[in-house]
Amino acid sequence: MTKLVAISGSLRKGSYNTALLRAALAMAPEGVTITEGSIHGIPLYDADVEAEAGLPEAVTRLKDLVAAADGVVLFTPEYNNGIPGVFKNAIDWMSRPSSDIARVFGGKPFAITGASPGNFGTLLSQEAWLPVMRTLGTVPWFGAKLLVSRAGSVIEDGRIADEATERKLSDFIAGFSAFVTEYKR
Repeated sequence: MTKLVAISGSLRKGSYNTALLRAALAMAPEGVTITEGSIHGIPLYDADVEAEAGLPEAVTRLKDLVAAADGVVLFTPEYNNGIPGVFKNAIDWMSRPSSDIARVFGGKPFAITGASPGNFGTLLSQEAWLPVMRTLGTVPWFGAKLLVSRAGSVIEDGRIADEATERKLSDFIAGFSAFVTEYKR
């Protein structure tokens, strides 16, 4: 059984990326499970807090979920042509202590996708994640690119309302699942 974790980089209830993630949960191919991880409850990173109290429970929970997975899909929004601060903050917390990076991220396949109300999807945000993924020692998957643009017209009431987008997401999840399954052999 191949275990994937999917994480949305948005905290908004009506998030397009969370809607995309939840649609992906039902698209897991045979022999693959996809579990939703969450960045909710992760405070702003503060080294003093870490030194005094250790890692917050929400961070530990997400780190352990990712560490136990065979692969991870990041569903990233794009804010001001870049990575959302709350999402980057969660990854920064997960890289603490630095001696734990290899356990959580090292050699683990990661795929990046996302939805945006803009015309270019999350192209710049996805590209901005690549140096972070390289620094953490992940194995980025480049088998397909999924950029959901004009998300308000293809995601309605938390569901994908466009067959072409649904098909592209299904193909993306199937491709990444096949990559991870082969990679772990």
